[in-house]
Amino acid sequence: MWASATIAGMSTLADERLSHRQRLPVMTSSLVRTGVALAGIALLAALYLVTQRSVTVSVNGVSDTVHTHRRTVGALLLDLDLAPGPLDSVLPPPDTRLTRDLSITIARPQTVRVLADGRDLTVASWGETGTAILRDAGVAVDPADSVVLDGVVYGVDEPLPGPEVHRIPDTYARGYAWQEMEQAPRRLRLYRSIAMTVVDGGLPFTLRTTAETVGEALRDAKITLYLGDRVQPSLGSPVSTGLRVTIDRSTPVSVEIAGAVLKTRTRGRTVADVLADLKVSLVGMDRVSPPPETPLYPDVAIKVTQVQQAVEVEEQIAPFETIFEPDFGLPIDTQNVVAPGAQGITRSRTRVTYEDGVEVARVEEDNWVAQEPAQRIIAYGTRIEPQTFTTAGGEQITYWRKIRMYASSYSAGTAGVSPDQPWYGRTYSGEPMRFGVVAVDPNIIPLRSQIYVPDYGYGDALDIGGAIRARRIDLGYDDDNLQYWNRWVDVYLLWPPPPEYEITWVVPNWPRVPQ
Repeated sequence: MWASATIAGMSTLADERLSHRQRLPVMTSSLVRTGVALAGIALLAALYLVTQRSVTVSVNGVSDTVHTHRRTVGALLLDLDLAPGPLDSVLPPPDTRLTRDLSITIARPQTVRVLADGRDLTVASWGETGTAILRDAGVAVDPADSVVLDGVVYGVDEPLPGPEVHRIPDTYARGYAWQEMEQAPRRLRLYRSIAMTVVDGGLPFTLRTTAETVGEALRDAKITLYLGDRVQPSLGSPVSTGLRVTIDRSTPVSVEIAGAVLKTRTRGRTVADVLADLKVSLVGMDRVSPPPETPLYPDVAIKVTQVQQAVEVEEQIAPFETIFEPDFGLPIDTQNVVAPGAQGITRSRTRVTYEDGVEVARVEEDNWVAQEPAQRIIAYGTRIEPQTFTTAGGEQITYWRKIRMYASSYSAGTAGVSPDQPWYGRTYSGEPMRFGVVAVDPNIIPLRSQIYVPDYGYGDALDIGGAIRARRIDLGYDDDNLQYWNRWVDVYLLWPPPPEYEITWVVPNWPRVPQ
């Protein structure tokens, strides 16, 4: 039984091998046919790629590359859904044969919504100004009209900005580059101008404007207004049809005051009106050139001269004279003021004229003596009486005069005379130089008078000196016992007094005695 099963299995295996050998040629034939088909497809694809053309297409400045088998520009534009409209510009023309790397430029006019005279129109236009766009829309305009494009005001003949192109937000693939861009909608509104009459000094003229106020209308018309000009009606008044505007022009003037020049404008008619506008008053002798009644003309130069006068009083002092009179009732070297004296005073009055602060004239108007000088009279004493003085050593001396003097000292060797000179060691009186010889001013102490000086002793006035004047005295010494003096001392002139004609009754205060 087992053998029968084995023989049966072997028989089945032999049958399967025989069937496989029969199917193998059939499978091989199918694979060959499939490979041939794929090779044909690849060949066709290669041929398609090799034969297509690459061209650049630009729509309103947005470019992209296109691969095509079309033979003409027009056929390609139909495929791209870019069939040109009646106003579109296509370069090169649609009947041009396509070549590799050809550039095709398509320019399409802007689409504008026009609001004019109550009408709402949509127009495609190549116009670059409001006038051109409105003309395409069949709307006539005046040069004074204005338009508002996208909220901005323009003159009708003023160049308008080009349309804005922006990219469409990416939500899904749109294809070529120009399909991803869109142009913002544009709206153009026309504002009609109205006529107004302007009177500006001369003949009236008509002005057309779209402005809302008088000031804006004059500004748009480039009519210059100056400070001081008057406009009726006012600049803020609304513009209406048939409005009449009057401009009362001011006159340019220059005014010079105190060296400063002010340039201004005025509606006055005369020089006086200008000064009144500036609140300049003429006071006293002030002058103005040209005169106040002079009519104004453009750029007149007005000069105001401020005139001021002042009176100056000057005094000239004449010193008084001092007279000394002897008085026997007074002791010598004493004085008494009999009359104090007074200075003489002469006054003059002068009128000084100033123009703009600068002196231009000086005139003396009067001159008089306000006070005559009066002499000062001083009485000096001439009574001489013997007086006594006790020295430090107890000796009593009698003198007739005591004078406070500045004492110095000298000797033969310090007198400034060369030893080889014949008068070396000799005094003015011819006496030899020694201790006890003093040099004096003979106008104060007569020569050969006898004196006494504390701490020096007795002396004989036998010498003089170039520097010994008035209250100076030089005390003599021998060369071997010279002592130096430089101080104030009391000098006693010993009794008896000299004759009156040798006496100087008033001793000069020089050198000045210290207090």
